[in-house]
Amino acid sequence: MTAAHPWERVGAPALSRLIHPTGPEEFADTIWGRRPHLASAQDRGGDTFADVFSLDAVDELVADRGLRTPFLRVAKDGSTLPERAFTAGGGIGAGIGDQVSEDKLLQLFADGATVVLQGLHRTWAPVRDLSQALAADLGHPVQVNAYVTPPQSQGFADHYDVHDVFVLQVHGEKQWALREPVHVDPLRDEPWADRREAVEDRARRAAYLETTLRPGDCLYLPRGWIHSARALGGTSVHLTFGVHAWTRHHLAEILLDQARDRLGRADQVRASLPIGVNPADAESLAEDVQTAREALLEAIRAVPEADVALVLRGRARSAQRPAAVSPLAQLAGADRLDTGSLLRLREHLMLDVLPGPEGQVTLSSRAGRFGMPAAHLPALDRLRTGGRVTVAELAEAAGLEPDAGLRFARTLVRRGVAVVLGAVGETGGYG
Repeated sequence: MTAAHPWERVGAPALSRLIHPTGPEEFADTIWGRRPHLASAQDRGGDTFADVFSLDAVDELVADRGLRTPFLRVAKDGSTLPERAFTAGGGIGAGIGDQVSEDKLLQLFADGATVVLQGLHRTWAPVRDLSQALAADLGHPVQVNAYVTPPQSQGFADHYDVHDVFVLQVHGEKQWALREPVHVDPLRDEPWADRREAVEDRARRAAYLETTLRPGDCLYLPRGWIHSARALGGTSVHLTFGVHAWTRHHLAEILLDQARDRLGRADQVRASLPIGVNPADAESLAEDVQTAREALLEAIRAVPEADVALVLRGRARSAQRPAAVSPLAQLAGADRLDTGSLLRLREHLMLDVLPGPEGQVTLSSRAGRFGMPAAHLPALDRLRTGGRVTVAELAEAAGLEPDAGLRFARTLVRRGVAVVLGAVGETGGYG
């Protein structure tokens, strides 16, 4: 389980840990998407995030985990190196050619290259737990990279990101320079390289903020803010929690997609243009363009907000995974269940109850879909709201006999909806 922290775990615990002593409400109202925010380790009670990541973690990932691209890349002098520069085959029985070579990395790092561990929210459990909790607090998907920089080196030139970032220094010191955007709130298909000259010009001007991050310091950067960083006096490791924010542009895209389907059923839009139409004559097309425009606007206005929310929820569901479980331990725990066994709802499921055939409902979540009797819903509600619940309590909530309650509980565990507490290998999290 994740260690307790000096502040109370209520309301946005992961976000609170990163921004303390600023509160989540103040952050949301005055900082989010507007301006950088720095929370030092001293401000946050001396928490250095040693439980989240470390130099030892870097060595273990590189030497012992058999990482393949794209889980690692290497940069030097502001450019990313080709994969062949740091990968090799794994030998007999594991000859895949894109495996990370610790021997090549050793030499590259000694020569001043920066190592980037990508997708760390998938490969290192403490980072995974914190990133999932942060995503739940923010309502936006989160991914994590680690940047391991040798002394007096800069991995990347001044640039901006198309996602918000929480920079978390975990080892050594790194000097950061921040400059205001040349393009405010860039979308995901608007990378900094498309505005390279403007970024380079802004980078020659005075910085908005220059600061040195030390272990435990956390810096928030809205997307579009130009930044660069350089290690000072020793190896530096920092994590970037990239927040891929949902925007009104996403909502507009969904509205257009939904409206397009409706337009296909509109007679005035499906009708052919007149014979002899001249596509190059805007004036002759004006009336038909206006008809199409009005039909499109009418179709957009007719799209229910609930339909837009349903599509966005589907995208959000696919953007993150549920909390990790240990399959073998959970299956063994399910086999050993008795009426006194404790269960809890698996975290970060995004669980929905959908209509099914008569007398049935469908459970849909990040763990998949399956049907169950509608009469069992009170037991599911008990699990969703009651924290730790015994199998007997689940059975009682749904009016089930003990044997039927055990069967239902085993189904929930085997389908990845519930977790058996006390099973070997069970993972914790931020709630």
